[in-house]
Amino acid sequence: MKEKHNKINRRNFLKTVGAAGLGSVLTGCESKKEGEPNAVDANAPAKAQEPQYPQVPKRKLGKTGIEVPCLCLGGNQDLIQNQIVLKMAPQWGLTYWDSAHNYTGGNSELGIGKFLSKDPEAREKLFITSKASGARTVADVEKRLQTSLKRMNTDHIDLYYGFHQCPNPAFLTNELKQWAESAKKRKLIRRFGISTHQNMADVIAAAAKLDWIEVVMTIYNFRLMQDKKLSAAIDACHKAGKGLMAIKTQGIGQRIQTEEDKKLVQHFLQRGFTQGQAKIKAVLEDERFTSACVGMQNIGLLTSNVAAVLDKTRLTQADRNVFEQYARATCDGYCAGCSNICNSALPDTPHVSDIMRYLMYYNSYGEHAAARELFAQIPHNVRDRLLSTDYSPAEAHCPQHLPIAELVAEAVSKLA
Repeated sequence: MKEKHNKINRRNFLKTVGAAGLGSVLTGCESKKEGEPNAVDANAPAKAQEPQYPQVPKRKLGKTGIEVPCLCLGGNQDLIQNQIVLKMAPQWGLTYWDSAHNYTGGNSELGIGKFLSKDPEAREKLFITSKASGARTVADVEKRLQTSLKRMNTDHIDLYYGFHQCPNPAFLTNELKQWAESAKKRKLIRRFGISTHQNMADVIAAAAKLDWIEVVMTIYNFRLMQDKKLSAAIDACHKAGKGLMAIKTQGIGQRIQTEEDKKLVQHFLQRGFTQGQAKIKAVLEDERFTSACVGMQNIGLLTSNVAAVLDKTRLTQADRNVFEQYARATCDGYCAGCSNICNSALPDTPHVSDIMRYLMYYNSYGEHAAARELFAQIPHNVRDRLLSTDYSPAEAHCPQHLPIAELVAEAVSKLA
C-alpha cells in the first residue's frame, strides 16, 4: 500500500501537472495587455509565490554548502531550437543547467544565452555550468571561458569545469590551480571542477587529494557500481567534501538493442517505471552523488525523468540483481572507459576508447553527424591504420571482453 502511494509514474505525472505545465509555458510567454483580467499591477507589492508544481529535491554540492537539484538538465543539444525545454524545466525546480564549449557546435551555450536575453531576471534563479572542451593549456581554458560567458549572456558561471574529459591525473597541474583561483578572484566563475570520461578511478582518486577541485563530474551508472576501484575513489572524493556529478547514467553501450534489453524493459515496466527511470533511481540512491546530469531533448523525456525523481519508490534488491545480471550479460557491448589499458596494449594506435564512445553516440544515441564529426578529429595517421592494427593485445586485457577489432571496423564503416 505504501509503495503504491509513493508511486508517480510518467502517465500519472502528465495527468496531474504535465499538460497544465506545458500550457502555462506557452501562454506565459505572451504578456497580458493593460486592463485584461489578472494583469499584473506594477505598483503592487511583490508576493512570494509558492511553486505551482512539485519540485525536484535538492542536495548539497559537497562542502560548498550550495544546494542544487538532484537532477541536472544536460545541455548537449541545440538549445537555440529547443527553448521550450528551458522554459519548462524551472517549473519543477530543474534549475541546474549543464553545458560545454563544444556542445552542438556552440548552440547549447547560445541557446542559454538566447533564453537569458529574453528573461534576464531568470539568471539569479539558475545554477549554470560549462566546460572548457578541448582545452589543454590555461590559455585555452581562458579563451573558452570568455567565449562561454559571451555566448550565454552572463557575467559569471556558477560552476566551471576547467578540464573536460580529463583522462590522466597528470593534467591536474598547479598552473591550472592558479588559473582557477584567478578566475574566481575576477568573479568570472564561482566554483571550479573537472569532468572525466576515461580512467575515472585514477582521476577521481587524484582529485580527492586536491582542495582546489570542488566538484568532479564522472561517468557513473548501474554497470559501474560493481567496480571496486572506482567506488573507492568516489568514496574518497565524497569524504573529502567534493560535489559528485553523475553522467552517462543510462549505461548505454556500443551495441544496438538486444534480447537482454527487452527483458530489462519488461522487468521495470512490471515494476511501474521505465528502464530509464530505474537507471536514474539507481544512481541517485547512491547518496554520495549530488546530482545526475541527464540529457532531456524533449518534454516527454523531461517529464519522465522528473517523475522518476519525484517518485519515492526505492529499487529493491531484486531490481539491483536484474541490473547486475544484465550488466554481466551485455558487458562485451559496453566500453568502461579504461583507456590506459588500450593505450598500453596499443601504443601506436591511441583513441580506441574515443572510437568506442563515438560508435555509442552513433548506434545508441542516434547522433550520426556528431559522431562522424568527432571521428574526423582523430589524426589522419591514426585513422589510416585502424583497419590494419592487431587489436588482440588490447582484447586480451579488456575487462569488458569487448571485440575491439570488430567494433573498430564497424566504427570505420559508419563514421569514416
